[in-house]
This record gives sequence, C-alpha cells and structure tokens, in this order.
Amino acid sequence: MTEPGAPTAEGVRTALEGAASVDERAKIQRRMTDARTEVIGVRMGTVFDIAKANSRMPLAEVDRLLDSDAYEMRMLAVSILDFQARTKDVDRAALYELWMRRLDRIDTWDYIDRSAPRVVGLHLLDRRRDVLFELARSDDRWHRRTAITAAFSIIRARDLDDPLALCEILADDPEHLVQTNVGVALREIGRVDRDRLEEFLARRGDDLSAHARRTARTALA
Repeated sequence: MTEPGAPTAEGVRTALEGAASVDERAKIQRRMTDARTEVIGVRMGTVFDIAKANSRMPLAEVDRLLDSDAYEMRMLAVSILDFQARTKDVDRAALYELWMRRLDRIDTWDYIDRSAPRVVGLHLLDRRRDVLFELARSDDRWHRRTAITAAFSIIRARDLDDPLALCEILADDPEHLVQTNVGVALREIGRVDRDRLEEFLARRGDDLSAHARRTARTALA
C-alpha cells in the first residue's frame, strides 16, 4: 500500500492530462518511432517538471506508470527513476532491478537516454557488467542501445575497458539508433584517452556508420 501523501501514478496522470494540448500531441506523434504509441500531448519540459515534483514516488507506483501505454506516463517513470538515481542515499539496486525487470516497457530512444546512464550505469560502476554484454548481443535494438548508453556513466568514471569492448561488439550494428550512441560513447572515450580512441578508429572506423564516425572524431579535433 502506498504511504499516505506519497505521489501516485493516478495523481501524475491527472497532472499530465491537465497540461496537455492538441498541438503538442501532434508534434510528439510526428517523432514517434511507433505510430501506435498513445500520446497525451504534454511538452517535455512540463513532463520533467512533473517528474521532479514527484521524484519521491514509491517504486511500486513507478512500476504502475510503466504499465501505461501512454508515452508521457512512461517518460515520467524513467525520469523519476533518473531523479532518484541522482540522490546520495538511494537504493541503487532497487532502481536497477525495477528498470531491468521492466525493460520491455523502456522501448524508445529517449526513455533509454533519459535513464540508462544513471539507473543502470551507476549501479554497475563497481559490479560485473555481464548484463551489458548480453544486451549488446541482443536481437532487440533497444537492448543494444541500452548497453552502450548505460556505459556513458562508466566512461565518465574513466573506466574504459568495458565501454570499448561494447563498442567492438556494436561497431557494425545495422541500426542507426544504436550507431548514434556508439559514436557518443567513442567521443567521450576520446576525451578521456585520445590514444585509445585513435587506436579503435584505426581498426574499426570503417565499420562504424558515417554518423558515428563523425561524432567520435569530434574528440580528436
């Protein structure tokens, strides 16, 4: 049972519906990778404001948000997890376990980018990362994007071996939405260790998409 006064999934749904507009709904629908996605029609800045205001939501209620078919409801869920992951005394294992258990509901590029670095990546800073390699080899493009995106926080910690190994696996990935974040990961690796990026590009640069290659090389400019 939710603690009295704690934020609820029902409460934030009401807040979202109160902030919706027809124009915003049309704008969001145009950029959806799946045209069947339900869209309420709320500006992303407003979604993030609502998430921040409800960032102490119990994980059981966040789980309920992830049950929703509405794009903004699930964006709220991953944003709340991200806000919680930024705090010092958070139970990172609980955030990570919820995120991974509901991986099937985290199925757009921006859900992943919003939450994977802190919710998944920070949890794995001092743990084995076998799960990232399993995701990187998945047939599901969102799983592969999750693997490399979670590695961003590992790169920021100047721990480059596993992120580079993930880039090796994903260098020739056929999906643009995976390649884009491989390029970002390589760029950030280059900002930590230019020599290791140059060595990677010398071996695997031709396997990358043109977009990923350009992004990676900005670290060498």
